[in-house]
Amino acid sequence: MADMRPPLPSAPPATAGEIFALVRDGEADTRAELGKITGLSRSAIASRVAALTALGLILETEDTQSTGGRPPARLSFDVDAGIVLAAAIGRSRSQLGVFTLGGEFLANDTVDQEIGVGPSELMPQITKRLEALIDDTGRLGHRILGVGLSIPGTADTARGCSLDSPIMHGWDGVPLAPFFADTTSAPVFLDNDANVMVLAERRDNHTHFNDALLVKASTGLGAGIVAGGVLQRGSLGAAGEFGHTKAAAAAGVACRCGDSGCLEAIAGGWALVRALQNQGRSVGHIRGVVDLAISGDPEARRLIRDSGRHIGETLAGAVNLLNPEVLIVGGDMAKAYDIFVAGLRETVYGNATALATRALTIQATTHGDHSGVIGSAAMVLDQVLSARAVDQALGA
Repeated sequence: MADMRPPLPSAPPATAGEIFALVRDGEADTRAELGKITGLSRSAIASRVAALTALGLILETEDTQSTGGRPPARLSFDVDAGIVLAAAIGRSRSQLGVFTLGGEFLANDTVDQEIGVGPSELMPQITKRLEALIDDTGRLGHRILGVGLSIPGTADTARGCSLDSPIMHGWDGVPLAPFFADTTSAPVFLDNDANVMVLAERRDNHTHFNDALLVKASTGLGAGIVAGGVLQRGSLGAAGEFGHTKAAAAAGVACRCGDSGCLEAIAGGWALVRALQNQGRSVGHIRGVVDLAISGDPEARRLIRDSGRHIGETLAGAVNLLNPEVLIVGGDMAKAYDIFVAGLRETVYGNATALATRALTIQATTHGDHSGVIGSAAMVLDQVLSARAVDQALGA
């Protein structure tokens, strides 16, 4: 597949931030290679490398593998120059992590919370646990470059708060950055859970796809969209919020949003839980339904397969509109992947056009339960280590 990196501008000359991007992405590891790619003079390369070294982002070491003459100095991204914090906040469980600047876990933890807990109660628990994780890694005092948070529903990324989340009562309109004031002065970034999950996939497979649709099927439903290599949020950040699309099969069925006829009312995890409870079954979360399905329970298997089928009917239109090359399945129902995807595949391929599905592949998320927290960290790294952000840090 063709390299999707935009060409470096010929005028003005490549900045230090762009030089860093080449080193970070592994496209150049010597000054000579940087000069060849950018066309900059040796002195210009030297000044930019010196600035990046002073900022602590680049290491320069002698190549011990050289077999003759003066060995070229090798440039590398110092992934230990700082850390980022991340939390994927869910309805009943939140995943936390401390990461290197390369996006690798240093430590992680899980917070199980009461359903319906508000930010004033949960966020102090999250910040306290993150501080403990930093201590566990032995990196107290290390530079924190940013904090990444994800939540279900539509996020107001500018204000850093939930905009519309039917399952997170009491969170809408509450900025989350102030809860980190005693932990760090680093910027706090917030986005929707499905959006950060697709960022995690994109980060690990950036050469493999540029057009993708990720569906998160958990308590609620949502999607993350990458088109042309760019995450699509929509004008209000509501791109991918398909759970409350009207579905013929849900006509007259009450939804937790207060309306009726929504897809979630028959295909969301909470609806599957309700269906089993109405049959007298003791189950309190979609994870319990999934466990039953995996153990062979016929009714749980039917519900999950039907959920996939109903979701596929709606996603078929998105496949026609967006023509993704990959459809990624994440969330709690992905643990019963074969059962869920059997229904999903049936209606996606049955309702989308033959051309839109000709090269379409369906696959599970790479990171399973950790997709959200890894994606939250990736969101931070995409922001604070971008060429523009590095140039701003250097005062350029």
